[in-house]
Amino acid sequence: MAEIVLLVIAGVAIVAGLLLWHARRLDRLHRRVLDTRAILETQLGQRSEVAAQLAHSGLLDAASSVVVAEAAWQAGIHADRLIPIDPAHGSIGTRAAAPLTGGLDRGQAESDLTVALRAALGEPADRELMAATSGARELLEQVERCCYRAQLARRFHNEVVVAVLSLRGSWFVRFFHLAGRAPLPRPVDMDDAVFDQAPRT
Repeated sequence: MAEIVLLVIAGVAIVAGLLLWHARRLDRLHRRVLDTRAILETQLGQRSEVAAQLAHSGLLDAASSVVVAEAAWQAGIHADRLIPIDPAHGSIGTRAAAPLTGGLDRGQAESDLTVALRAALGEPADRELMAATSGARELLEQVERCCYRAQLARRFHNEVVVAVLSLRGSWFVRFFHLAGRAPLPRPVDMDDAVFDQAPRT
């Protein structure tokens, strides 16, 4: 009888340990989703800012300047935020919330900016010609760095989202409802390939 009790206690302890381990891991991953999403929001914001600078720099032709400026404004100002701004404190929030802007799909707005930048900047040879203008090389390198960092930030964020979805899809997490009422995270889908390769450092 005592052996059976010990086996039951051991079994309960194992299950409790697994529950605790999975719950902590799930919580850490959810926090990483929020962290990487905030980083992505920051990087995309910087990309929009530097795109606007490019549009007003005089390096582009008139039509490209208008297209890039409009796309940068839509992505940076008018589209939904990935991490909402707390209107009471003016800071980035940590919880999902309804869009606080014009309701444009952020992924589409960012993709439109990517397309506009890709068309305006052209091929590497075209960018080399632009860089010959006084002070242009630094701005072009800044555009390239911001685009690359945004690309990396989105990749890292989506990898964490995949990890969360995989863990939440396991039978153990679903059976014991370890995720509670936490919303399912979603990957950020957008075209972010402005350049063919990483910037030179």
